[in-house]
Amino acid sequence: MGAANVTNATIRRGVLISVLTLSLAAPLAACGNDHQEPSQGKDHIGLLLPENKSTRYEKFDHRIISRRIAALCLQCTVDYGNAESSVDTQRSQFDDLVKKGVKVIILDPVDAQAAKAWVDSAARQGVQVIAYDRLAEGNVAAYVSYDNDKIGRLQGEAILAALGSRAASADVVMFNGSPDDPNAPAFKKGAHAALDGKVRKIVYEKDVPEWSEATAKKEMADVINSRGPRGFDAVYSANDGMAGGIAEALKSAGVKNVPLGGQDAELPALQRLLDGTQAFTVYKEVRPEAETAAELAFRLLRGKSISDLTSTTAANHSKSGIPAKQFKATVVTKENLKDTVVRDGVVRSDLLCTPALATQCASAGIG
Repeated sequence: MGAANVTNATIRRGVLISVLTLSLAAPLAACGNDHQEPSQGKDHIGLLLPENKSTRYEKFDHRIISRRIAALCLQCTVDYGNAESSVDTQRSQFDDLVKKGVKVIILDPVDAQAAKAWVDSAARQGVQVIAYDRLAEGNVAAYVSYDNDKIGRLQGEAILAALGSRAASADVVMFNGSPDDPNAPAFKKGAHAALDGKVRKIVYEKDVPEWSEATAKKEMADVINSRGPRGFDAVYSANDGMAGGIAEALKSAGVKNVPLGGQDAELPALQRLLDGTQAFTVYKEVRPEAETAAELAFRLLRGKSISDLTSTTAANHSKSGIPAKQFKATVVTKENLKDTVVRDGVVRSDLLCTPALATQCASAGIG
């Protein structure tokens, strides 16, 4: 065979080998892409919280949920958004998660009713929504919160305890939560169940949009102006944020010795317990609620059972039998502050006990 023929043969063999290599590589590459490029969002969990006015969401819920998910799933990512009290912002955040391919979303809705359309649309696309703290409307997969009716009852009972023997003849002012928060009616219902028939009269009642501290302060000032500083005997506030505004209005008018209650065990409220300007708050342990939500999200993401995490069921206006977990809460007063929120590390004693409150902390056994 001549040199030219050898060269041509070599070229032909090279071409054949190249063709065979490419033909074999093509299906392997396709298989490799199927394995290496899973559907977007496969290891992502969405977390959408409603607002940042309450310190708990950024300081506790966000951090605890994110850390628990990280501990359960090293490859998982938490896609987080805070709506800052805007329904439109939360809807946009929710839609973005669905478009990204996120299959499990932990949602604490700004407006539970408004969320129905998003939740139902997402469910049809295979997205599972865990209603967190507030029960969203629509086809939610699970719900984690507290027994909110019981919390309202605890608040009402705490008002009665603070009034003592004066309760039967007492006139009470009530500031309820935001009308668009599904928890607010339960708090209100529970509080009325405890107070109605046990106090003389509810002389003023207001549902406060967005749980606004400024609105509560203004409304309290108006009550004082219309009824006089002695025209009521106790004030029910559905949360500590509003209680802060109410306490300012009472102080400005020189009103003292009027029991005021709240909820959430926020630092300013705990300090008001010590200085006597707030009678009680309600302590809801965020950690078990947040960690349970994280565990539920991980299990749903991996297609695992959640039955052992959901000991009861809940119902919204469009679905019943929703797997649920509801935790208990505790009334906190100056007397048990040390053995509840301080013991559990919710608040550091050095932050709680400012120089102005040193004497009060000492008398409460907090140092």
